[in-house]
Parts: sequence; C-alpha cells; structure tokens
Amino acid sequence: MNKHTPYMIWLSFLIRMVLFAVALMWPAGTFLWLEAWVLVVLWSLYGVVVINDLLHKDPVLLAERLKLIPLQKEQKSWDKALMLLFFIAGIGLYLLPGFDVMRYEWSDPLPLWSRITAMLIHIPCFILLWWIMRENTYLSQVVKVDKVRGHKVITSGPYAYVRHPLYTVTIILLFAVPIALGSRFSLIVSLFLTILLIVRTYFEDQTLQMELTGYPEYAKQTIYRLIPGIW
Repeated sequence: MNKHTPYMIWLSFLIRMVLFAVALMWPAGTFLWLEAWVLVVLWSLYGVVVINDLLHKDPVLLAERLKLIPLQKEQKSWDKALMLLFFIAGIGLYLLPGFDVMRYEWSDPLPLWSRITAMLIHIPCFILLWWIMRENTYLSQVVKVDKVRGHKVITSGPYAYVRHPLYTVTIILLFAVPIALGSRFSLIVSLFLTILLIVRTYFEDQTLQMELTGYPEYAKQTIYRLIPGIW
C-alpha cells in the first residue's frame, strides 16, 4: 500500500500521537497528568487541521514533513550530523519532564501561571506554522535545493520578516513544551536544541546563498535570519 495515501497518512499521525503520549506518560509513571494531556490534545488538534488542509492543497509537502527521521540521501553531511543529534536530544525533551516533575520530583514544578502561558503560546505558534507551510511548498526537513520541483525563493508571508521563520517558531515551542509541563531541568535540553538550530540556520543560510538562485538578493532585502532587529 502506498504510504502516502490518506489512510496511511492518518494512521501514521495516529501512531505518532500515541507515541507522543507514551513518551510523556511513561517516564511520569502515571497517566494522571493533566498538563501532559493538554499538550497531547493541542498537538493532536493542530495535526488534524494541518493534515486535512495539506492533503488537499499540498500533499507533496505533507509527505515531506511526515518523514519520521530527518535524514535523506541528498542531504549535506553537516546537516545529517546536526539533525541526527537534534533528533536524539529531541527525544529527551519529551522523556525528561515526566521524570523531573512527576516520578522523581527532581525540581519544583514551574509556577501555574507560566505553565498556562506556555500552553496558550502554542496556539499562535501553530497558526504561524500553518501559515509558513502554506507559503513555502519547499519546506523540507533537510537542507537541500529541490531542483526537481523547481525550488525558488519564497518572499511572502512570514518570509517577508525573517528568512527562516520555521526555526523562529520552533525555538519558541522548544521552550513552551517543557514550561507547559512544569519541568525546569528540561529547559537545559531546550537550550541545547536551540543552539543546534541556530548553528543549522547559519549553515543553511550559507548553502542557500550559494545554491539557490535569487536568494542573495532576497537576503539583502530581508536582512534578519531569525529575530527581526537582532539576527
């Protein structure tokens, strides 16, 4: 059966959400963890909306974004190393909060107001992620210039403000997830993953400057990579 059929895509998504829930609950040693269930519901609702939208409007991008491990044959060697490290460390971002907050209580949970704020921050982040994917059909998980699909520079939507808006939103979510779960120790993992993304942004930008037609001109027009006014 074609793994990109709607049935297989929805099945893959269901399996991912189950694994996400298990990754949070198993370290906690209990399924009675309200914050974790709120996150599972939030991410599930986001996934349903995006998959339903992209199935009709951009199934090629959807297939690209649903690849489980961000490693491909045509990928740059430095990107393979960075993303393998990011993938491994990223698993810890889901496993550590349960050990920290619930099972062993290594640290006091973050204040309730911060947990609620982090949960609410997910909503505008999800809207931005959806907008980014609607604007950029070449949004691969790996650093590459997709010559087969006629890769071109995207300058509209969020790309009019920063050159790598996906990473900007991802960094926010890297901190929002552990804060929503109340885990102080997990913020160390968030910081490490953020450093990896910043390094990747730098090298990806250099690659696009050299290989993607029109990108140097775009970079002169949109001067900031991640944060307007800063970098």
